[in-house]
Amino acid sequence: MTPDELSLALTASLRAAVAAGELALAEEAIPALVKVERPKNREHGDWATNIALQLAKPAGLAPRAVAELLKGRLEAIAGVSSVDIAGPGFLNITLEAAAAGALAKNIVEAGKHYGENKALEGQVINVEFISANPTGPLHLAHTRWAAVGDSLARLLRASGATVSTEYYINDAGSQMNNFAASVLASIKGEPTPEGGYPGAYIDELAHLVINDHPAIKELTDEAALPVVRQAAYQAQLADIKETLADFGVDFDVFFSEQQLHTSGAIEEAVNRLREQGHVFDQDGAVWLRTTDFTDDKDRVLIRANGEPTYFAADAAYYLSKKDRGFEQKIYLLGADHHGYIGRLKAIAACAGDDPEHNIEVLIGQMVSVNGARLSKRAGNIVELRDLLNWLGADALRYSLGRSPANSPLSLEPEELQKASNDNPVFYVQYAHARTKAVDRNAEAAGVGVVSADFPFDAALLDHPTESALLAALGSFPSVVAEAAKFREPHRVARHLEVIAGAYHRWYDACRVTPQGDEPVTDLNRTRLWLNDATGQVLANGLELLGVSAPERM
Repeated sequence: MTPDELSLALTASLRAAVAAGELALAEEAIPALVKVERPKNREHGDWATNIALQLAKPAGLAPRAVAELLKGRLEAIAGVSSVDIAGPGFLNITLEAAAAGALAKNIVEAGKHYGENKALEGQVINVEFISANPTGPLHLAHTRWAAVGDSLARLLRASGATVSTEYYINDAGSQMNNFAASVLASIKGEPTPEGGYPGAYIDELAHLVINDHPAIKELTDEAALPVVRQAAYQAQLADIKETLADFGVDFDVFFSEQQLHTSGAIEEAVNRLREQGHVFDQDGAVWLRTTDFTDDKDRVLIRANGEPTYFAADAAYYLSKKDRGFEQKIYLLGADHHGYIGRLKAIAACAGDDPEHNIEVLIGQMVSVNGARLSKRAGNIVELRDLLNWLGADALRYSLGRSPANSPLSLEPEELQKASNDNPVFYVQYAHARTKAVDRNAEAAGVGVVSADFPFDAALLDHPTESALLAALGSFPSVVAEAAKFREPHRVARHLEVIAGAYHRWYDACRVTPQGDEPVTDLNRTRLWLNDATGQVLANGLELLGVSAPERM
């Protein structure tokens, strides 16, 4: 019996009690899916729920009275061994061995879909998690949100949401002019201009521009700059996309800030916000009255000289997301962007949205890598490309994903490169690889290969380590759902480590392949199902984190 099946059984029991006149509850008070959790002490049963406490007040009964009503109905459900009432009204549910063990077969049959849920079904979400200037390579500051943002998008999809991931390219403004001037100076063999970008990568871009535009040196600076700007920009953006792909991050949309300026989107946004009644003119400038929506001061949209501000672009960008049908917009921003929260929520409110529902801003803290060296190409940054070459995408992504993003993080490269249980990513990946080794050994020993008609007797999975492993596997869907709900991918990583630990202990205690001349029995075959179920859940969890699940290590 899966957690979802037990939850549905609880809901059915509630409805039956209402229909029988035992409980006076309105239809809307009955949850579609009653939440069940693993009790901290396994001696208290396989699953626990506090539904009796939740419904006591609307039912007009004491919590234990509600629990007593449910206890009898639950004990009549096939697969439930016993139900105990604890404390003020907690229900502790113990399943029959066969019902608990059946989970192994259910997982294998569900395959890559095990862990998926419909908690966010119907939600259309835009996730923006990198907003970087295309004036240089991606660096250490971008790595955390690249890893966490991509994993969050995977979790949201696994929970039923329709998700689009977006990279906001800050390709407008003076920094792009300085970038173009730096590349042109390199082309002409001149020093980097004041405020420009130094580094060997500028020289690399200069060579690329010359290859594509051999006559560029013959042009005046005025004529050459637009050509250089566009060519160098495209080359640097291609480098960024390649680095992200190597990091396992693919964006659905790369959105250009410059397009907001050239397409008239900013002017249109100002007019729309004016129609909403939130725009006013003062001192020759155009303002948005964001103080009406908890911002600390009103914001300038168009300066007195007619130039739009960055805030105007932010407003136009928000409206673009709204127009593209994204009910919810999630922004993942760096630790130095706390001030943006009020501004973005004010934009949402001015646009007629609910800032508590339609927009969500997550702030991530800084990450450091002990011993990381500055990039040889860029000189003054730790480049993501160098980190990938040094530590590998799997170690980097897993270690970035296993800690809350709102806490500072310091990575220890020596630990991440160890092939030992002290290295969390190795610990989890090795557990997956071990399940595949068991498969190979089982086939060689004549146990067979799990398939649709392969023998399975769930009641045989009654060893304590098997109960513990099944408990961890059974909790995986709820962990995925909660990780998506609370925007915390690290919950998945930490649970994978729990599963890996339970699997290693089971592996040490229970044999899948018989020893010596022992015959192959249904116990061996049934344990192979549990082995494969574990491998499937580990693979599914690693996929959500953007980490590979190797078959050999």
